[in-house]
Amino acid sequence: MTPPHKLFLVATEESGDVLGAALMDALRTLRPDVGFGGVGGRHMAANGLTSLFPVDELMILGIGAIVPKLPRILGRIRETAAAVIAARPGALIIIDSPDFTHRVARRVRKAAPDIPIINYAPPTVWAWRPRRARAMRAYVDEALAILPFEPAAFARLEGPPCTYVGHPLAGRIGALRPGDAEARRRAADPPVVLVLPGSRGSEIRRLTPIFGAAIASAAAQAGPLELVLPTLPHIAAQVTAATAAWPVRPRIVTDPDEKHAAFRVARAALAASGTVTLELALARVPTVAAYRVPAWEGALFRLMAHIDTVILANLVLGENVVPEYLQGACTPERLAAALVPLLGDSRQRRRQLGAFARLDAVMKIDAEAPEMRAARAVLDRIARHGAEARAALPSPAGS
Repeated sequence: MTPPHKLFLVATEESGDVLGAALMDALRTLRPDVGFGGVGGRHMAANGLTSLFPVDELMILGIGAIVPKLPRILGRIRETAAAVIAARPGALIIIDSPDFTHRVARRVRKAAPDIPIINYAPPTVWAWRPRRARAMRAYVDEALAILPFEPAAFARLEGPPCTYVGHPLAGRIGALRPGDAEARRRAADPPVVLVLPGSRGSEIRRLTPIFGAAIASAAAQAGPLELVLPTLPHIAAQVTAATAAWPVRPRIVTDPDEKHAAFRVARAALAASGTVTLELALARVPTVAAYRVPAWEGALFRLMAHIDTVILANLVLGENVVPEYLQGACTPERLAAALVPLLGDSRQRRRQLGAFARLDAVMKIDAEAPEMRAARAVLDRIARHGAEARAALPSPAGS
């Protein structure tokens, strides 16, 4: 196959930027002469992408911040779509951030229907707004899923073709799982317990008092605990202040290597709901998950959600093995009662470890790297698109 001269990528959030950078590397491995244009952040820039504009200006915190920025956001959507249409790339690859990227895709499809459009890390139609799946058929040729249950969900919801390519966490398995010495520390006393109250300021404010009290109660029942709290550098000061009054003080780490080292020796974890629950499951650390949002957000979630668990590890496993304590159930007493059994050889601990042992097969961890599978899927889709376009051409006169 002749490689496309240029691909256009659009990623406006940190998670999509990381996926986009890895995809660029993989595409260059398979097709060294491929070129890139588009919108991305620092990771994609490090791989040679010159973004149309700085994606930092699209970062919005809270509904109140949207209104004054809306004209600029809409202008950037129009600008991005116009650049794609003018460039006529081999494909448009939109990554995550559906509120922005899908609006770009719809404009491109309307003006240039011959450009194939691929959605890497598609929206969570299986959880929210399932009608989006069917609507996507009009402007997305293929979705590349990072969760193994998503292809079946897209098929059930009559969405575009969807291929599971793998989760980026698969590339970090070696950093998450213990060696022999670390496995011995995981089994030794005092137990290392990970505490992960989230990465947003609102999460830290709501969850750290509850988590601190839960840990104190667990220590009173189970004995001394060694706490490690991984966080991000820009919120480390807030986390330090929020945990200063905890009866059991955590060691706060911000370096990714220190975080991974803690995962490798941890006996158990208390974590806010999010991607970290899947990361802990892959590290084979039994976990108690919890979350609180304002009451109105909780009511809206119950009204609109189409899932019976918010824990990503449970969704991937198809089994509610990680206990979750949400809203009013998120209390120190309940969290401590769920955490203490995970520190010893209990039925609850064995059940989680047995389920986590299935993850490698479910997520195809030992297969090709996710970014390489995604790159192959992109190139295959472009090839099929070209073949379909040629087949649609009228036959030469007299043939």
